[in-house]
Amino acid sequence: MKKAGSMGTMAVYLEIDADRVTAALQDAEEKLDSAESEMVVEFSSVRRVDAAVLQALVRLATGAEAKGVKILLRGVNTDVYKALKLVELASRFSFVN
Repeated sequence: MKKAGSMGTMAVYLEIDADRVTAALQDAEEKLDSAESEMVVEFSSVRRVDAAVLQALVRLATGAEAKGVKILLRGVNTDVYKALKLVELASRFSFVN
């Protein structure tokens, strides 16, 4: 976990390993308390999502909303984004390149 700061706010930065996406998202959920206002989740290595990943993303989004933390998904590929749109999850995250 890395912390990236800008003008008084700290963002938690997490890289997702493509071989353990679900576990990494569960780790991210546990780290929500240390994120003051936002968490950046590096998704560039993730090429596809399955039901377990989608469920982990729902839990992450729900936990973040409850704690007032904004989740930014960075480097999401087109296929993953389309899957998130299809299951109506995309609106619960912000996306950055």
